[in-house]
Amino acid sequence: MKTVIHTENAPAAIGPYSQALAFDKLVFTSGQLPLDPVTMAFVEGGVKEQAYQSLKNLKAVLEQAGAGTDTVLKTTCFLADMEDFAVFNEVYTEVFGTDAAPARSCVQAARLPKDALVEVEAIAFIK
Repeated sequence: MKTVIHTENAPAAIGPYSQALAFDKLVFTSGQLPLDPVTMAFVEGGVKEQAYQSLKNLKAVLEQAGAGTDTVLKTTCFLADMEDFAVFNEVYTEVFGTDAAPARSCVQAARLPKDALVEVEAIAFIK
């Protein structure tokens, strides 16, 4: 049976979707945008700041589900511009490290919701 995951510590969905769904011992997150969960506005700055906020939001959703960044198996990362790949990787490495980093796909999207520079989704196991 699937369980809807919701936390006030991450932005509310801006469409007809859940922040995440859990099934058995797995959690599947929706893409997390760099929105401040209180103001629902983008954090100030560029791709680095947006990457930090997206990953902070992802962490909040994962923790609500009983998972964490240490239990992430796979991420899909969307960048508005692949020229930002190196900067994004710096932030991503701070969160996930390199030794046991999750499997990952990273693609440039023609356009992200609300014209974000970054969006990240994940599949993780629940502790």
